[in-house]
Amino acid sequence: MPTSDFLHEATERGFVFQCTDTDALDAALKAGPLSAYIGFDCTADSLHVGSLVQIMALRLLQKHGHRPVVLMGGGTTRIGDPSGRDESRQMLSDAQIAANMAGIRRCFTPFLRFGDGPSDAMMANNADWLDALHYIDLLRDIGTHFTINRMLTFDSVRLRLDREQPLTFLEFNYMILQSYDFRELFRRFGVRLQMGGSDQWGNIVSGVDLVRRTEAKEVFGLTTPLITTSSGAKMGKTARGAIWLTADRLAPFDYWQFWRNTEDGDVGRFLRLFTDHDLAEIARLERLGGAEINEAKKVLATAATALAHGPAEAAAAAEAARLAFEAGEATNALPGIDVPRPDLDAGIPAFRLFVLSGLAASNGEARRLIRGGGARVNDAPVAKEDTLVAAADLRDGAIKLSAGRKHHRLVRPV
Repeated sequence: MPTSDFLHEATERGFVFQCTDTDALDAALKAGPLSAYIGFDCTADSLHVGSLVQIMALRLLQKHGHRPVVLMGGGTTRIGDPSGRDESRQMLSDAQIAANMAGIRRCFTPFLRFGDGPSDAMMANNADWLDALHYIDLLRDIGTHFTINRMLTFDSVRLRLDREQPLTFLEFNYMILQSYDFRELFRRFGVRLQMGGSDQWGNIVSGVDLVRRTEAKEVFGLTTPLITTSSGAKMGKTARGAIWLTADRLAPFDYWQFWRNTEDGDVGRFLRLFTDHDLAEIARLERLGGAEINEAKKVLATAATALAHGPAEAAAAAEAARLAFEAGEATNALPGIDVPRPDLDAGIPAFRLFVLSGLAASNGEARRLIRGGGARVNDAPVAKEDTLVAAADLRDGAIKLSAGRKHHRLVRPV
């Protein structure tokens, strides 16, 4: 077991999957503050729960006195990371990348402390150096340290080829540019550790090798495990879409509800990874059985929501859930939509209202929900897809829509 504070707790909490040299990294962490980075490409205007284990790894690093570096992929997003993908990403314009970067920045401020101190987080953008490169010079300087033979052995490349899916030459360069990022961060800011998901292992090892070859310095790579649920589902994805980290993409109530619905077998693991709770307390909570495990899930939901959205929003979401699910009451704390009063006076077909509210992604999905008996208005089953929901259905100024037992919205007239 490592003895440095960060690596010891990271191992206990389940963050460590692979490390280029555990003993040497452990010694470097004990020698003094160390800077470590994780890169995030700007493919959307927010991050989702699938990125949260990386953010929490940076948070844990900062807790133990080291400096987290968030690298925004303003440059590499123009190429697209082929790791873990069967097909090329959609090419984004520079304007889209800039807008996405501005949105993603918001995801980090609840979790990390930014500033100028030795352990304060900093944010960098790889466009600062990638956009200024003369490509032929880059290939001459960096490309000689990469062999096609070795690049073809990495999963990010090999899996795409094995599945006979195209891998463009543009994407093939991603590994070189990510390695170049590590060297630039080492040169500019003294960064000595790159962390990332297990699908990034090939890219990370290549960066470690590049710094060793060109700088004659020892740096390190560490990956976190792929996080899946006990049933094998990918973390951060649901039937209703991604679980986003920003409130404009996903209401805090729905974020709380996502964690509340954690499978029994995942409660302890998720408490270790996604909250700051003491490990001894987590061990007690995961031993709970029967109905008591639901109390542990509420602890998880409230703690995770407090980190992303603040304690007040977490408490409000927990209380709204209690009223909606335990007391059977509609509450203004539930997420809702505003509908023009004339539209409600005329009546809106139920299937359409479920789409407008976000409880269904399409008209077809809403119709299937109603036909399957999973749609309710004011807790009463919706009999027909075209049933009109109108002002007469208002109860205390709102109409409660429910999709199954766990997803609810309030419709309010304006």
